[in-house]
Amino acid sequence: MNINQAFTILEESSDAHCASIIIQKHPQISWIRTIWYARLLRRGMPVAKIIHSKWFYGIEFYTNRHTLDPRPDTETLVESVIKDCDTNESRKILDMGTGTGCIICAICKNIPNASGVAIDKSYAALRVARKNIKKLNLPIKLKHADFANFKSDDKFDIIVSNPPYIKYGDKRVNSGAMFDPKIALYATNDGLMAYEQIAKNTKNLLKHDGKIYLEIGAGQSNPVIKISSLGIEKLCFRTI
Repeated sequence: MNINQAFTILEESSDAHCASIIIQKHPQISWIRTIWYARLLRRGMPVAKIIHSKWFYGIEFYTNRHTLDPRPDTETLVESVIKDCDTNESRKILDMGTGTGCIICAICKNIPNASGVAIDKSYAALRVARKNIKKLNLPIKLKHADFANFKSDDKFDIIVSNPPYIKYGDKRVNSGAMFDPKIALYATNDGLMAYEQIAKNTKNLLKHDGKIYLEIGAGQSNPVIKISSLGIEKLCFRTI
């Protein structure tokens, strides 16, 4: 099968943009693989899940069914951290619920002398993050832990997280999310449970002048700010 034939089949199953991305990744694509990818596209599987690759903040990351695909919206979170940092000073960063590792990798890649720790309660996600961290050769350690039970003797200048924040039953979730791990999307207590756990645990993890940067869902600003202010004066939540 030549490239034009493969492109036509893939385009008919989705659109020209998706077909182009797949062909670029697999210029020698076989007939069998083309048909298989076309079936996945018709099912609504995101292209990143098909080719196991997604660009984020100018870096290509490996991704699979065990992690969320890096999203352009989350680049705003990374940009906020980088803009706030004096690049002449080293920073120790904690990424809670790291997934692919894209957030902490992008931050450490763009802040000289930055290092960090990335945690996740999914062993499968940690394997994905390890693959990306190794490829980029960054000083980031991985730990198996969740938001509530992570402990560390070190304190951090920056804590960052894109936690699960969708409440169960939310009808606004798009069809592509059916291919994402539910553990990375949904949270109890109207989607706020992860923020509550982060607020309770990080008061012992953050330096006195440290800051926390969070990605939040639409309409969650006031509830998250309220959670962060419950007797935890030294936390500074940046909501994106």
